[in-house]
Amino acid sequence: MNLEQLYALIGPDMKAVDAVIRQRLHSDVVLVRQVAEYIIQSGGKRLRPALVLLAAGALGYRGTHHHELAAVVEFIHTATLLHDDVVDESDLRRGRDTANALFGNAASVLVGDFLYSRAFQMMVAVDDMRVMRVLSDATNIIAEGEVLQLMNCHDADVDETRYLQVIRYKTAKLFEAAAQLGAILGGASPEAEAGLAVYGMHLGTAFQIVDDVLDYSGAEADTGKHLGDDLAEGKPTLPLIHVMQHGTPAQAALVRNAIERGGRDEFAAVLAAVRDSGALEHARRAAEAEAALATAAISALPPSQYKESLLQLSAFAVSRNF
Repeated sequence: MNLEQLYALIGPDMKAVDAVIRQRLHSDVVLVRQVAEYIIQSGGKRLRPALVLLAAGALGYRGTHHHELAAVVEFIHTATLLHDDVVDESDLRRGRDTANALFGNAASVLVGDFLYSRAFQMMVAVDDMRVMRVLSDATNIIAEGEVLQLMNCHDADVDETRYLQVIRYKTAKLFEAAAQLGAILGGASPEAEAGLAVYGMHLGTAFQIVDDVLDYSGAEADTGKHLGDDLAEGKPTLPLIHVMQHGTPAQAALVRNAIERGGRDEFAAVLAAVRDSGALEHARRAAEAEAALATAAISALPPSQYKESLLQLSAFAVSRNF
């Protein structure tokens, strides 16, 4: 199952979302348009907008507000990418130069701010206090997650609990918000809304764990980023945490030193330790457990093509290679 097949059900809606995105990207400031259009059109998976559409469809929603809110979610996500790449000093994303590599750090940060503020203009226009609460809370928690990740960098004592907290805040929270927004638009019962929110949270967690696995097992042509980026930034992700806790003393010492120092000097040796210690298999199992929890969370939704697509999306999150 690939994304094109997954999105077949919502193809017209995704085109409508893209039209909203193009329209709302307009600014009289040329540089704002250039940077925003570059990052928005750079080939992302559009998972978070798709979640809004699929969740709304699963609840029988047939209006157009889900197009606006899907675009809002994508703008918030894109703003975080712009800021992330500056903080991480990244020069490659989705197989292309990052915006900061092309336009500079200052422009990337400021256009990220533009996208955040444009997203808030759009959510206010929907005129629904619950929608605004979900999105404003999510945006604040995402920012906290960014700071938590910064604090964890080069800290080899980070355990799985702290690692998962960063994921829940930084990545999974926007998945959760996207699914919950679809439920709100669809007039879901409190139980169905809560179920979709939990689905989104576990889906986002599975998605990020697999991203962290691909940093040590993917092909750069597929992932669109350099292998070993996480290690270069001193990020203690789940594969590295597993090596330190379950590898040999020599492997644990190697990984600890690599996290504390950062850089790529030890990447080949760390990669061997990750693969030999079973860390990738452990992380994959963790992602599969999260996907199973996501699937269970929407078991009470009535049968529909939209529900089936949500279930397929949780399977895709852990089976993908990009």
